[in-house]
Amino acid sequence: MLDAETVSVSILDKEYQVNCPADEIAALKQSAQYLDNKMRDVKNSASVLGLDRIAVMAALNIANDLINEQQKTARMIQDQENEIQNLSNKLDTALNRLNDETD
Repeated sequence: MLDAETVSVSILDKEYQVNCPADEIAALKQSAQYLDNKMRDVKNSASVLGLDRIAVMAALNIANDLINEQQKTARMIQDQENEIQNLSNKLDTALNRLNDETD
C-alpha cells in the first residue's frame, strides 16, 4: 500500500490496529464505528454469547442491510428507466403529430 498508516479502531472495547491508505482513514473509522454499533445491538438485544457469535450475527445483519439497499436501488433504477422510456414515447408521439400537421 502506498502511504499506508496504522490506524487504531475500537470494536466492542477491543483495540485493533489496521493498515490503511491515508485517504481511506475516515472511511475506515466510520466503518469500524458502524460495526461496533451493530455488534453492540446484537450483544444487547439477544442472548448471543461470545465475540465470534456476536460478530457473525452482526455480519449477517449488515449483509442483510446491504442486500435490501441493493434491491431498493435496483427497483429505483428500473422505475427511472421506465419513466424515461415513457417520456421518450410521449416525445416521439408529439413529434410525430407535429410532423403530420406540417405535411
